[in-house]
Amino acid sequence: MAEQLIAPVIPAPASRVQAWPGEPGRRQAARTLPLPSLPAVPGSPPDLVYGMGRIDRSGRVGDRAITQALNWQAGDRLTFTACPGAAIARRDPHGMISLSARQYVAIPAALCHRCGLHPGDRVLLAAAPAQDMLTAYSLALVDEAIRARNPFIDGGDQS
Repeated sequence: MAEQLIAPVIPAPASRVQAWPGEPGRRQAARTLPLPSLPAVPGSPPDLVYGMGRIDRSGRVGDRAITQALNWQAGDRLTFTACPGAAIARRDPHGMISLSARQYVAIPAALCHRCGLHPGDRVLLAAAPAQDMLTAYSLALVDEAIRARNPFIDGGDQS
């Protein structure tokens, strides 16, 4: 029996345009898959200024852009409030802590301990100039907030 060669089947290149069946010369539009609609991403609030800092062994943390946004000056008196994972500073003429000449905010050790902030910790600094307030958030608290909103990270909201 003699062998017969079979011609290979080679598909047309993707760049070629195929005609509609039954209508020579009419081009077929490329199909696109529908994309899911995503909720609008909120912009950065115009009334907040963010920065990063690291708490040193004396409880000092600073970002000059933050203190400048608040218009805080060396010698300004500050009052602190504690909440889990964050320390809040407000300018107060009767405050017990002064802003240093280098514009570092010195968070008292007892307050750091109460908030769960430790020397060497990086913190998210959020300044609210309208409230004359600076909040130092632990990255553990920031991480918790991110995980609660992101379905692709373990522990995120799966709904």
